[in-house]
Amino acid sequence: MRTINSKWSCLAVACLASLLLSLDMTVLHLALPRLVGDLGANATQLLWIGDIYGFALAGLLVTMGNLGDRVGRKRLLLIGAAAFGVASAVTAYAPNPELLIAARALLGVAGATIMPSTLSILRNVFTDPGERTAAVGLWSGMSAAGFAVGPVIGGLLLDHFWWGSVFLINVPIMALVLVGGVLVLPESRNPDAGRVDLPSVALSFVGIVTAIYAIKEAAHQGFGNVGVPVAAVLGVACLGLFGWRQTRLAEPLIDVRLFRNRAFSASIGTNLLAIFTMTAMSLMSAWYFQLVLGWTPLQSGLASLPGGLSGAISGMLAGRVIGLLGRNGVVALGLALAAGAFLCYSTFGLDTSLLAILAPQFLSGIGIGFAFTVNHDNVLATAPKERAGAAAAVSETAFELGGALGIAILGTLLNSSYSAGLRLPAGVPDEAARESIAGALHTAQTLPAAQAGQLIEAARVAYVEAVQVTALATAAMLAVVAVLALVGLRGVPKVIPETVSETARV
Repeated sequence: MRTINSKWSCLAVACLASLLLSLDMTVLHLALPRLVGDLGANATQLLWIGDIYGFALAGLLVTMGNLGDRVGRKRLLLIGAAAFGVASAVTAYAPNPELLIAARALLGVAGATIMPSTLSILRNVFTDPGERTAAVGLWSGMSAAGFAVGPVIGGLLLDHFWWGSVFLINVPIMALVLVGGVLVLPESRNPDAGRVDLPSVALSFVGIVTAIYAIKEAAHQGFGNVGVPVAAVLGVACLGLFGWRQTRLAEPLIDVRLFRNRAFSASIGTNLLAIFTMTAMSLMSAWYFQLVLGWTPLQSGLASLPGGLSGAISGMLAGRVIGLLGRNGVVALGLALAAGAFLCYSTFGLDTSLLAILAPQFLSGIGIGFAFTVNHDNVLATAPKERAGAAAAVSETAFELGGALGIAILGTLLNSSYSAGLRLPAGVPDEAARESIAGALHTAQTLPAAQAGQLIEAARVAYVEAVQVTALATAAMLAVVAVLALVGLRGVPKVIPETVSETARV
């Protein structure tokens, strides 16, 4: 079969794959409250159900990005798409929290093959700097659109079907990616790549996963847990050995000299911290809409629509705004807008109006669309074409690592603030009600009407106060990151020429 050679068709396939991965992340957040009642998941299991996908994906992105450079990016993308579809079906029918966590881990492994493949394909197909920025903007915009449309689709499904239906939507979309990939994607690889260094694979995976585990457990159980310092030391040691080994390999998994390029390193850092905050907000708002305001999953999804759509639009416009403000100005402006949105979130109460909810979501979407698009383009532009998969993997590792850390740390801050602020009525069981607002509402179903009403009201008040605390902390973090981006990306040219990428390794 003759491959249709069109770079814009390649972009369409990459955007479809990006859309699917963002859909998968957002629909899970809407389904989490159902998992408490349907599967009996406790607070720790809910965190792992949300985190394990990002942990597995982040731990393997570097390996998969390099594997794509060696065996072919198209081939790896098609294998990953098929595996993602199969894993989605397994996830949908998981009968208990433990198997659901395992199935989500499999999804993470499959997702690790898709993310770097899409970006590295774009890097090799779009060689003109202006076209490349536009393509990355469209790719980022489609990802943002997935975050917007995902809750709506998930809400429709959850209003009529069981929680597993939100994962089955992945199957037909992945089928389209497979068919489109076979028809339009050209194969590309690094012709001079050697073998994948297996010790580096092990060091990167163990280092990333144990580092995340240490942070998660420290935030959830405190530093008194003996596993926290052990995991932290192991993670730091493995990552340190990994970095040292890369400097001594002819074909490293990551060319650490890329981090000498300010555009590359600053973009990686700001993306990690930005997604750290935004992923936690996605989880926080899904629970707020359903369990505090009493909206259906569909209503919750519709309320999230403006943020994702504005992010899609700003991603597509980011290339033009670069000409006015420069790359550092666009990223800093985007993060500042997101910080302002979180200040608005900190005013949410028990009966917040729809307009007060939609306005900051729109503002946040514009800001994050600007920041993510420019940062992704910076990373691709400063990497040599033959190592595009490895560079894209670094960018996506930071992205997924930030998302997982956001849920682990800010999610734990949210839960801790809720637990500390909950004033239980007399005679109400303490453990389940303090774990989460979903647990409190589930407990209320077993109580007499008067006592149940008191518990529900107390849980709603405690959760709103926890949202306010978490939103303020997030706004402060985004403001700091905006300043760091303004300084760190200063001097990066508005148009990064192709020649820069070829000298980035020197």
